Amino acid sequence: QVQVIESGGGSVQAGDSLTLSCTVFGRTFDNIAMGWFRQAPGKEREFVATINWSGSPYYAPFAEDRFIISRNKAKAAVELEMNNLKPEDTAIYICAASQSQYFSPLPDDYDSWGKGTQVTVSS
Repeated sequence: QVQVIESGGGSVQAGDSLTLSCTVFGRTFDNIAMGWFRQAPGKEREFVATINWSGSPYYAPFAEDRFIISRNKAKAAVELEMNNLKPEDTAIYICAASQSQYFSPLPDDYDSWGKGTQVTVSS
């Protein structure tokens, strides 16, 4: 079985930063694309950011200026650094693993999903 485990969520004030981490077990991690999605109460899951096997990132428009996705070699994890958080960023952030080396913003291109980590941003 493939396991995807997220960590790093929490409650912060608007303008604060958080860094989320995602680790994959059961699949070669270094040469697959990874993605972050989020789902707020009453809303559909939406794409946040993705990173391919070589470390090239791609972001949703709302995340491009504030978020950074990267591979942390020391921790064997994909991280999502979120800066200048806003109340509308409040959501469960979900990490996903692809079977491909190449990134995608489409949920259907990912086959393994974590349970998510809660991020709450207060005004």
